[in-house]
Amino acid sequence: MKNLIRPMLPLLRNSPMRRKIVRFALIGVGNTLVDFSVFTVAYKVAGLPIVASNVVAWMVAVSGSYVLNTYITFHVESGRLLRYRDYLTFAASGVLGMVMTTAVLLLLSHYLHVMVAKAISILVGFAVNFTMSNLVVFRARPPSA
Repeated sequence: MKNLIRPMLPLLRNSPMRRKIVRFALIGVGNTLVDFSVFTVAYKVAGLPIVASNVVAWMVAVSGSYVLNTYITFHVESGRLLRYRDYLTFAASGVLGMVMTTAVLLLLSHYLHVMVAKAISILVGFAVNFTMSNLVVFRARPPSA
């Protein structure tokens, strides 16, 4: 485990990067609450099927996450401008994160308690989503000529 964390230490010591990671994490916590709430309303109140409720909840949460991360976490890179292409890339990276968390959860559940595997999968998902957002969705763009 130390070998996995050691390469990330220089990034965490970098104050602007650390602030970016914390902002991304806090927005993620809020979006998790939004996802859960929308899912509950869609499933329990509106009577939608589980899969439809989950898709609606994810779409609302990923949309909110994109807006908040554009305006807060990656405001320098995005110029606080909402772009359709960036939104689609952000959503696609969210799907990648979901696939990775599911794969890690399934793999680790064979060796660890399911809740421990779930916690680790959340950390993996956070790392994938932050990396994709930082390096792909909100990458620094060259100044306009």
